[in-house]
Amino acid sequence: MIGNTLQAIAYAAFYLVSLLPYRALYALSGVLYFFTYRVARYRLSTARRNMAAAFPGKSREELRRIERGFYRWLSDYFVETVKLMSVSREELMRHVEFRGTEAVEDCFDRGQACAGILGHYCNWEFLSAAGKVFTRHKEAVVGLIYAPLPSKTLDRLFIKIRQSMGGVCVPKRDILRYLTSFRNQNLMNIFGYMADQRPQCPNSQLRLTFLNRTANVMTGAERIARKMGNAVFYVDMERPGRGRYVCTFRLITDNPSSMPRHEITRRFFEMLEQSVRRDPCLYLWTMDKAEN
Repeated sequence: MIGNTLQAIAYAAFYLVSLLPYRALYALSGVLYFFTYRVARYRLSTARRNMAAAFPGKSREELRRIERGFYRWLSDYFVETVKLMSVSREELMRHVEFRGTEAVEDCFDRGQACAGILGHYCNWEFLSAAGKVFTRHKEAVVGLIYAPLPSKTLDRLFIKIRQSMGGVCVPKRDILRYLTSFRNQNLMNIFGYMADQRPQCPNSQLRLTFLNRTANVMTGAERIARKMGNAVFYVDMERPGRGRYVCTFRLITDNPSSMPRHEITRRFFEMLEQSVRRDPCLYLWTMDKAEN
């Protein structure tokens, strides 16, 4: 009972914040930036360690510039995500442009579902709105695979936020069941896989170098795509200006079984690293990284 009350209060509070215009939200972002970076110093030591390892050739001042830009972006990410609770499709499309969705729908035309592999770069939450721009397959399911948060209140809040644009949130332990059900119903779908987290299993099958560190990496997205015969896209995000995003679906393969084992995963990390080096401020540097 108490948990449900807390969830209702939290949802109501965030919803009221989401009603603010973007200008007011970015003013709030400035306050969050000051608190998280200057006062709380949220995971600052982790961010600095990761940045220094990724860019050993950069000077201290260059790294501090990236650091400040990162915490400004992180604050923007939070308010932009909350805004999804109430933003209209028309207003959202003024801030987000989707490219490459024709290639996704071409796969749907052939009866082939898709997998979108992406990292914690730019605002990955916008992927849930991709279905709003489909023209030939408006009924297609756009989903996000997630790991439930320890806090049930926050977990359910983020599910509501992510599903507010028509996306479907599926716990990673249930994804195969969902994909099989969709296939049996002949329902086209594309699910987003956050593939740059550390694998929970220490004996990962693949180690590779990413951002100047060699570490175990997750291969689950590739394994599922092979099993289901999904076309695989890299979801590339760009931020040409504050409040403006471009989300591009870049085809890796429409025949995953034809590629060597782990090649899809390798290509994903190569493409993600290119994105991060294009604008390092937009990567989630506060994630724990595996050591060499």
